Amino acid sequence: MKIDSDFNDIDALGDNHIGSSSETPMRRDAFRLSNSEKIDIIKDDVRHIMETLGLDLSDDSLNGTPSRVAKMFVNEIFGGLDPDKKPSASTFENKYKYGEMLVEKNITVYSTCEHHLLPIVGKAHVAYISNGKVVGLSKMNRIVDYFAKRPQVQERLTIQIVRELQEVLNTEDVACVIDAKHLCVNSRGIRDVDSSTVTSEFGGKFKEKETRREFLDYIQLDTQF
Repeated sequence: MKIDSDFNDIDALGDNHIGSSSETPMRRDAFRLSNSEKIDIIKDDVRHIMETLGLDLSDDSLNGTPSRVAKMFVNEIFGGLDPDKKPSASTFENKYKYGEMLVEKNITVYSTCEHHLLPIVGKAHVAYISNGKVVGLSKMNRIVDYFAKRPQVQERLTIQIVRELQEVLNTEDVACVIDAKHLCVNSRGIRDVDSSTVTSEFGGKFKEKETRREFLDYIQLDTQF
């Protein structure tokens, strides 16, 4: 039957971790409901899932789980879907005329695979070359975290980080490399606990071999304090 074929295609798409676009797929009415309304609906849905699995929600340990999960989804791990939470990335004039690349490495990434809603955990390494503007270091972390806090595909996350910094800094000279473990691979399916996934996006001067090599050498430095 065709419907069986369609479900098989969906399963195969998820296992292959194929993304649909470089923008997070959102419905036009995504913000029709308030966050509190979303929490109430998700709470009921989680309760239904748990009851379907046969869990006894009258147990003290489980009774509050639907509410906790709903709040976590809306306010925390999928908080990056809310445009009101987008970090304001103030820029400053590069008064000290620093002309080399600035690299911030080992930015912690906690995201969620959009195919199985399981964690993605890793590190992001971000760099840019100023054309007259600089951005606060913590803002780079916040930009990574904002785009990570949504159902994601790692390739898309890498692209979104670069595009946002290019817009903030008004330069194409931005790069990002992410190395992360996907629990949808590590804990289910093939259950390969050792593998990780590396993605990269290079803009402007970082497309040049020498500049890209310099960036990759920086992020391999063994930094210890």
